Amino acid sequence: MLSIQNLSYFIGGRALFEEASLHIKPKDKIGLIGLNGKGKSTLLRLIDEEYLPDAGTISKSKECTIGFLNQDLLSYQSDDSILVVAMEAFKEAVALQRQIDSILKKMETDYNDSLVDKLTKAQERFEALDGYTMQAKAEEILEGIGFKTRDLTRPLCEFSGGWRMRVMLAKLLLEKPSLLMLDEPTNHLDLPSIEWIESYLRSYEGSVIVVSHDREFLNNTVSKIVEVTNSQLIAYEGNYSFYLEEKALRSELQKNAFENQQQQIKQTERFIERFKAKATKARQVQSRVKSLERMDKVEDVVEETAAINFRFTFQQKSGRFIVSLKDISKSYGELQILKNTTAAIERGDKIALIGANGKGKSTLLRIIAGDEQIEGIREPGYNVNTGFYAQHQLESLHVENEILEELKQAGSKKTELELRQVLGCFLFSGDDVFKKIKVLSGGEKSRVALAKTLLSEANFLMLDEPTNHLDFISENILIQALQQYQGSFVVVSHNRYFVNKVANKIWYIEDEQIKEYPGTYEEYNYWVSQQQPTSASTKKEVETEKTKQENTKPRHNASNEKEIKSIKQKIENIENEIETLEKKEKDLELQLAQPVIYENEVSYSSVNTEYKQVTTALEQANTKWEELLTKIELLEK
Repeated sequence: MLSIQNLSYFIGGRALFEEASLHIKPKDKIGLIGLNGKGKSTLLRLIDEEYLPDAGTISKSKECTIGFLNQDLLSYQSDDSILVVAMEAFKEAVALQRQIDSILKKMETDYNDSLVDKLTKAQERFEALDGYTMQAKAEEILEGIGFKTRDLTRPLCEFSGGWRMRVMLAKLLLEKPSLLMLDEPTNHLDLPSIEWIESYLRSYEGSVIVVSHDREFLNNTVSKIVEVTNSQLIAYEGNYSFYLEEKALRSELQKNAFENQQQQIKQTERFIERFKAKATKARQVQSRVKSLERMDKVEDVVEETAAINFRFTFQQKSGRFIVSLKDISKSYGELQILKNTTAAIERGDKIALIGANGKGKSTLLRIIAGDEQIEGIREPGYNVNTGFYAQHQLESLHVENEILEELKQAGSKKTELELRQVLGCFLFSGDDVFKKIKVLSGGEKSRVALAKTLLSEANFLMLDEPTNHLDFISENILIQALQQYQGSFVVVSHNRYFVNKVANKIWYIEDEQIKEYPGTYEEYNYWVSQQQPTSASTKKEVETEKTKQENTKPRHNASNEKEIKSIKQKIENIENEIETLEKKEKDLELQLAQPVIYENEVSYSSVNTEYKQVTTALEQANTKWEELLTKIELLEK
């Protein structure tokens, strides 16, 4: 259906593609992956003939039609309703509908055989194009990707960029091109809409190319992975999970072949060097020189992985509770978001806030942050220092700053060496740290903003769709950072793989209440699939148990005051001890980071032993501090 032969394309002398080839067959479902900046979106634009290749060909069959969903469509505006815009997919049928309406109007005053004949032909063609069902099809797809029935008559210009993109997606799906190309479609969809699109694409009759960094989405929609790497297009027959296994196997074989060839080259070069001056060996030496020249060199495996090797710390721990929400209600006019709902975030909670758009996730984030007017009580916790990350914060980066300078302004008081370590974790190494923010790609800016957030020494993070525009390696870096982060956070994300890796609690809004599931997303998903309607008797048992627990809670009274005062003194003492130990731990880590210490075994052993003792003492002190804090919170209730 479409063939790419020996494609080459250069940007400023840098080869995005060099003699790359790929064949796309009818009904192929392809996931196009690769690091940001490697040319995925460029390849789609080359296929769409928006760009022209520098060499090679892209040829397609006569019947091949292309539909392309790209980020440029975010700027599309229209005063027409979203239903009318989506139905532009049926151009001929819509034109026939207008023609039929016009003929019928004329026939009201001028009924003649010519008009009847025109009407009959137009209606026959209209029926052949399924014109009588086009509105129903448009409504079905628009509602499938998240629009409510009442939204369908609203003008497109009233919607935000992400929602306009959904309308463009609906229009493309209705057009049913033989090749559908989607560039990061899940960035603009909530979880129910993502699941609907997955189901739709699996049964789509044409071919599909999807650029996506959502692993679950790729696993559920594609049957082939094409990786853009080293200016080539490397195909893997299978979904993303198969690609990971197959690539690991290919990399191992390539690594072995490379090492064997390198050993052979060294042996040959040693022979040449040893006997090049001996006339009796001249023929053999010349033969080996030619064999080296003719040898097809095996490339070494380029490791496209990164691991976090830096501890993201903060100066002070929070109390047991980050924030408590009691009997919270929130509405916008007649739209009720929350009603008399109660919830609390405790120290150590790593919460994923999930659900469909329009349910109130963003509102709840603002309530947690204290930026929203509400009915009810919001009680902030003790020693809570909050850091916030959202896509719009990319705009707050200082574009004239170099990356390193931008991180220095994060307020962490870390040395330049420590900041370079952090930037290394986020794939900025060497002279990269001196790049100006204004020359970075969207994904690179996201990594800088995330690094700044993690360096803010906040012990509570609020993250709104942090994986948007991140490639797989950058997403993996963020996962590692959040897994070893010792504070608390709430993250809003529709990326199921990411949520499953980082969250230990799931929050969702249902029936105007904040609901909580105490486990991972995978466990939550299984629990949802097993749910049955709760019987009245079961509800009564739950309420009885809840009442019993409330009645057995300890009550604060005057006799506890002396004990509370004593515990507060102990907490103050142990906080001073923790501060001393943390300073000592940091000094010892700096010593162990110096290469010179490993030259003296006795010196290294002494520092290493002391470091282990200090970390053990620090862990014990933190445990004691948590126990005392929990005890005092119970006594003060």
